[in-house]
Amino acid sequence: MKLFKKILAYLAVLLVVFSVLAFATGKTYLFKAVIYNFSAIDDYKKFDNNLVTVGTAKPWAIASDYNKINYPDSLNALLEKLRSVGLLMIKNDSIVMEKYWDGYSDSSLSGSFSVAKSITSILIGAAIKEGKIKSVQQAVGDFIPEFKVGDKAQLKIVDLLTMSSGTDWDESYWNPLTVTAEAYYGTDVYKTATSVKMVNAPGTLHSYKSGDTQLLGLIVEKATRKTLSAYASEKLWQPLGAKHEALWSVDHTGGNTKAYCCFNTNTRDFARIGKFMLDSGKIKGVPVIDSNYFMQSITPCGITDLKGVACDYYGYQWWIDPEHKDIFYARGILGQYIIVIPSKKMIVVRLAHKASKERIRTVPTEVRYLINWALATS
Repeated sequence: MKLFKKILAYLAVLLVVFSVLAFATGKTYLFKAVIYNFSAIDDYKKFDNNLVTVGTAKPWAIASDYNKINYPDSLNALLEKLRSVGLLMIKNDSIVMEKYWDGYSDSSLSGSFSVAKSITSILIGAAIKEGKIKSVQQAVGDFIPEFKVGDKAQLKIVDLLTMSSGTDWDESYWNPLTVTAEAYYGTDVYKTATSVKMVNAPGTLHSYKSGDTQLLGLIVEKATRKTLSAYASEKLWQPLGAKHEALWSVDHTGGNTKAYCCFNTNTRDFARIGKFMLDSGKIKGVPVIDSNYFMQSITPCGITDLKGVACDYYGYQWWIDPEHKDIFYARGILGQYIIVIPSKKMIVVRLAHKASKERIRTVPTEVRYLINWALATS
């Protein structure tokens, strides 16, 4: 009994110290970070969200050989080991295969995490096409006052797109004291994203930072005078014929959109983003982004990375397979993928609770399996 009381007293002291620290530093988001601990694919339930509204739905066609194609046991075993919840393959605009686990279906919402980065990149391209943004060479400071003076004034939109901003954003997912955790659980993502400092010259070092995408989202909202969700609905969700409303999480009701993450929808509607990119950024033949922006999105940026080699795997917020340079994909930290394979006119969407930690030339193991499977499919 005495030991139990000592443990309770110790925990009480820890709670008091933690609370004092959180309030003293202004990091009250830590309470939410501790309560929820690790991120999950249903985190949209924890946050406020804006709707990405739909128009007239345009259902996918179902292929004549639906769910009859070769589906290797080895692939299934890997996907089940990594706690997949959905797998969808589309070829020639028809669904040829889909499979669901863990009670999920073709209409179940799932978080996308960094897949949202690729969507935000598309919206930057759309704003340029509209003339709301002059070009990727336009200064970030033209839209965000905090980047008008000093070292930050050198930052251009292209530096954010290629993850070469040169800021001190700490892309750590497990430390609750980093800006990444603050952006995710906090209530002022604008302040978090704009409070960064410059540590490298923009455009000289490729280093993955969610803060770069968050700044892109703020630019879109400033340039268009619309929320990201409203602009995504106008430029993508409605004209693409999405069936279900999507949710894009915000830092608080009426606040800023979490552009770098937190776009929530289902396999079939995620595939519409793949269809958009398969069609070179066009909808019904009409360009939403210009052809040069599209090509740069899926072309390796070539900027020196943290390993000292030229980046051959990342464009404008889209990942590229170094072994198949015509294949590109959007990628989320818990194994969310939209894979586009132009040579096969194919889109593969995979949603899950978990991703492999292993990489094959920057490509997650399960993505390599999915690409090989797709290429082998007649």
